[in-house]
Amino acid sequence: MGSQEEDFFLIQEILDRNRSALPAVLDHASSLEEAKTMLQRGAYGLVLFEHETGDAAATKLLSEFLHTRGAVPFILLTEHADEKAVAEIVQAGAYDCMERSQLTGANLVRTIRCALSLHSMQQRRQMAEQSLRKLSCAVEQSADAIFITNSEGLIEYVNPAFEILTGYSREEVTGRTSSILKSGEQAPVLYREVWESIRSANVGRSIVVNRKKNGEVYYVDESISAIRDTEGRIANFVSNGRDYTERLRLEAQLLQSQKMDAIGRLAGGIAHDFNNLLTIITSYSELALDSVVSESPAQARIQEVLSAARRAADLTRQLLAFSRKQPQALRVAELNPVVGGIVKTLRRLIGEDIELVFIPGQALGRIRLDPVQIEQILMNLAANARDAMPQGGQCTIETSNVQLDERYADRKRAVIPTGRYAVLSLTDTGAGIPADHLSHVFEPFYTTKPSGKGTGLGLATVYGIVKQNHGFVWAYSEPGMGTVIRIYLPCVQDQSVAIEIPDAGAGIALRGTETVLLVEDEEPLRRATVEFLRLRGYTVLEARDGVDALSVSRNHGSTIHLAVTDVVMPHMSGGELARELEALRPQTRVLFVSGYAGQTVLDHKVIDVENNFLQKPFTLKQLASKVRTVLDHSCNPVPVAAEVIAHPYGATVRP
Repeated sequence: MGSQEEDFFLIQEILDRNRSALPAVLDHASSLEEAKTMLQRGAYGLVLFEHETGDAAATKLLSEFLHTRGAVPFILLTEHADEKAVAEIVQAGAYDCMERSQLTGANLVRTIRCALSLHSMQQRRQMAEQSLRKLSCAVEQSADAIFITNSEGLIEYVNPAFEILTGYSREEVTGRTSSILKSGEQAPVLYREVWESIRSANVGRSIVVNRKKNGEVYYVDESISAIRDTEGRIANFVSNGRDYTERLRLEAQLLQSQKMDAIGRLAGGIAHDFNNLLTIITSYSELALDSVVSESPAQARIQEVLSAARRAADLTRQLLAFSRKQPQALRVAELNPVVGGIVKTLRRLIGEDIELVFIPGQALGRIRLDPVQIEQILMNLAANARDAMPQGGQCTIETSNVQLDERYADRKRAVIPTGRYAVLSLTDTGAGIPADHLSHVFEPFYTTKPSGKGTGLGLATVYGIVKQNHGFVWAYSEPGMGTVIRIYLPCVQDQSVAIEIPDAGAGIALRGTETVLLVEDEEPLRRATVEFLRLRGYTVLEARDGVDALSVSRNHGSTIHLAVTDVVMPHMSGGELARELEALRPQTRVLFVSGYAGQTVLDHKVIDVENNFLQKPFTLKQLASKVRTVLDHSCNPVPVAAEVIAHPYGATVRP
């Protein structure tokens, strides 16, 4: 860019003669301003820059261009420039310098080629540096724990995620092997197999149990790869590990939930047969009891049989409660009166050496509850508290009102909907529960008591009942500090409460003269029930299933006052039989009995389970009382959309 135009023509002539050897030709700028405009607008692969000694403006132009447009092959053409001036130009970004007096075709072509080659090398180096920076950032910012070792397995590098996961700093592990992470919970053969796989196939992958610096065990999904040099020899190993602990914990919870659900289905499935067997045992025991001499050894033996049957029935109810299939008698009521009544019974259960304190909360919201289930909850919790305080202590039962918000759920790390809850708490001053046991206390058959001292169903029953009622249970304990069990039961909208007056005559007038159609597919139970009802004065017609019952009903010439029918039977269910009888004999009342869980009964379209249902196992006296209650009902029962299955109890709400 000089004032002598012949210089440009000389360069142009040289380039034209060597066009096949060069990638481009040169545009010409006759002034600094024109050169500035051309540099800003054009995309040049080569710039020949003619420099006059002391031309500060030209030097500034070069520097600005290179800073804004990046590296471009730049060749300096000058004459008699001192070393300082050349150094400034080269520092500004020029690739080479040529004396104008030595400008020849060969020199210029060689210089241009060198400049282009140098530029290409610089570009490749810049790309490699950028790629290396990206790779470094990716490794440094990766959420996976990464460490690199030499060929001997000594750690040379760890990323920040490794430091966070393991608790070891980079300085602490550099120069050491990954064996510092071994937990001792995996066999050495596993590590040998992994390394053999790496050396043969260049990569090995496994789930590894490691130990952090603080001693905590964690699981990591680890892949280790061999890095080979240009000659194929292993130079390094790189390990990429993803923390697997939380995922395995969730999988374990899912598996445990599936196991509990399977046990629940098993419990619900065997309940029918077991309840039938218990009803047969209690029925024949009662019949035998009526035929033996009072206060005789035989009477005492039969009483023991009945007592054992009652305990077996309680165990069945616990299994059903755990499986969340236990029949319920839900009522909208206040918690305090129900708990207050149960506390009186608990005093005899826990013994005189344990102080039982009940602290009722104020202005509790009403909840939908089954008083019998609340009793089961408190009985199980109190029994656990008693066993935890063999030398005596204090057991405190407390009720309270709480409004849970999102902040509370986040603070407690609990999956619990926001809203108003009535809280039932039981606190003991016993030995407490170790941390490794606390997470398992609600699992079925899990117990820390000595063999033969517990079934392991107590807290599982509590958990099942609470979940069945859409509530939440929370446990806190420390060894030597006692245990707190807190149960959250969702409140319902305020409703008017009517106190139900118990029927004073129930259980007294157990005899009758009416005709009863008994439909039961279990023959031993049917025979015992028929015998008992006939002894009480009833005329009893027998049927083995619903189809047989319809045949008996059609062939019977007089009134059938009551049909007592099992719900689940072959050929025709109790619900279907009731609908057929309603058309055939509309005056006949129906009493349903079943050993199945409540939902199964509802699935068979038994709609009036509130008033006309009796759950097996029952005693014959309970059956006689229920038969009398149904027969003496002054008006036809009104079918209700039953949520529940059981007899009325306590305060109720009537729509």
